[in-house]
Amino acid sequence: MTEVTRSALQLAGLLALGAVLALPAQARQSRERTESPAPTNASALRDGQAEQRLLQVYRLTAEGRSREALVEAEALVRDHPNFQLAQLALGDLLAARIRPVRRVGDVPEPDTSRASEAAAVLDELRIESLQRVQAHKARPALGTLPAQFLELPARTRHAIAVDTSRSRLYLFENSASGLRLVADYYVSVGKLGIDKNVEGDQRTPLGVYFITSRLDPDTLRDFYGVGALPINYPNPLDQARGKTGSGIWLHGTPPEQFARAPLATDGCLVLANPDLERLLRMVEPRSTPVVIARQLQWVTPRDVQAQRQSFDSVLEAWRSAKSAGDMQRLLTFYASDFQSNRKKSLADWAPVLQAEARALKGREIELKDKSLLRWTDSAETMVVTFGEVARGARTGTVKRQYWIRRGQQWQIFFEGVIG
Repeated sequence: MTEVTRSALQLAGLLALGAVLALPAQARQSRERTESPAPTNASALRDGQAEQRLLQVYRLTAEGRSREALVEAEALVRDHPNFQLAQLALGDLLAARIRPVRRVGDVPEPDTSRASEAAAVLDELRIESLQRVQAHKARPALGTLPAQFLELPARTRHAIAVDTSRSRLYLFENSASGLRLVADYYVSVGKLGIDKNVEGDQRTPLGVYFITSRLDPDTLRDFYGVGALPINYPNPLDQARGKTGSGIWLHGTPPEQFARAPLATDGCLVLANPDLERLLRMVEPRSTPVVIARQLQWVTPRDVQAQRQSFDSVLEAWRSAKSAGDMQRLLTFYASDFQSNRKKSLADWAPVLQAEARALKGREIELKDKSLLRWTDSAETMVVTFGEVARGARTGTVKRQYWIRRGQQWQIFFEGVIG
């Protein structure tokens, strides 16, 4: 074995970071056919393509096909000159032709005052490489979905889930047959990690959120790339816990930067511009949920059925009590620390409930386009959205409730009108 070949194999072990990129060709192709959704139009070809090409460079290197890997890396850098990780892979492949490469980004230590800064950038790129490869290796099983998505109505066309442990954002399409994973992307989070608590702590929040708007890129600085999708942090659960802060967005990168380090933002979620472009085209403000989790738990639709049915019985009891105008029973569903976006206490809210019940004039209420999103950390909560429509009426009010489980009882601690 020549020194160059040995060097290429050493590089393969570093770049591939596991057997996933050295799967036998037949098994690998089978896995890709079942897990990678085919793009539906020409514009969809752009999103995620650069990462797939980088993984192909890693794969070819892992298979000892260093010349082919070099050709692919050169083409990738030519098409995306601002993709630092691709530049790094190309540099390592070139270096491997003349000397052993012992680690990703194997360059001489700079003898300058900025040596520590350069070392930090290289470390960030190594971690980014690891995150991308591990996410590819640990793709969710076909047909599974995050445990938070108990039920989504047909009018909610898309849903987003973020696994911060893997620096990964997953985009789902909602159809008559349920949620289907259509794409997943590398994403950066806060410089100091996750679980945001206070304004300026440079952390990304964890919880169930909704996209509130779509910001025109012409109104934004280049720093935000091709656009931005704000989310509703702090949500009512965050506010009940005393969390502060604002301006948490999904946004892109400046022109000179293809991607940011895994921990690089002031709390936002940042994607490569081609990936964000797809989100901007597809997702709908106000109705698209965004789950941001420490680590996603992937389950089958059957797994969530019991959870959904159990909570449906509670929600049905609330609906029945309100339809009957039974205030004594209805108020048992509300927590003593209840708040709304109009009233600050349960005592203030009770007259509102009574007035709504009287306005029904004995008619049943129906819950249209119901959404159930579960969040579990130190407590188990449920985010419930529905249209409250009196039977026989054509329109009603869209409401969102936040329920918390205390012991064996579910109680509403927030209820508000959407829109």
